[in-house]
Amino acid sequence: MIKKYILPIVLIASSIFIISCSDGGKFKIQKGKVGHLTTKTTIQELTHIFENDSIVKNLSEGALGDNFFQDDDEYLIFEKGGKHMLTIIPKEQLDSVSTIKSVEIHDARFNSETSLNINSSFSEINVNNKINRVETTLTSATLFLDDLNTTIAIDKEELGLRDFTTQKVTLEQIPDLAKMKSFIVWFN
Repeated sequence: MIKKYILPIVLIASSIFIISCSDGGKFKIQKGKVGHLTTKTTIQELTHIFENDSIVKNLSEGALGDNFFQDDDEYLIFEKGGKHMLTIIPKEQLDSVSTIKSVEIHDARFNSETSLNINSSFSEINVNNKINRVETTLTSATLFLDDLNTTIAIDKEELGLRDFTTQKVTLEQIPDLAKMKSFIVWFN
């Protein structure tokens, strides 16, 4: 008689375990989506989406302010315990119904279907993703991945180049072990 009930109990228990262990896409990166954030998510929804985390608001002074060095609002998302996960920039400053312009990834748990995350080396990025172009700034090389609508910056020090040079960087010049400086998903 006990054998009759064991199989259903095991199936129900394992189903509950699988459902409770899944993150529900909380850390998935796709084009126009980072975790539970989408192109339609508004700034006022952040408190609900990250209700178990901390949000630090670094607001600009808008058009009336005199701080010329901060032009964008920033919403820094910290996990309980202090780990910085994301930095969210809205499209419109000082507007709670604005949608998201970009999300900078700071936590390696956020990854794409190709396992792209903040800890990926250049060889992992290059093998698993299509790099559409490279632009060079004074301090870094920026890789553009149109499939995910992301930009990845690699510091010139990782490339063996001096900062503040205008030397153009090609994909062939980037060492396989070069690490990311920043990883930004754009929502435009």
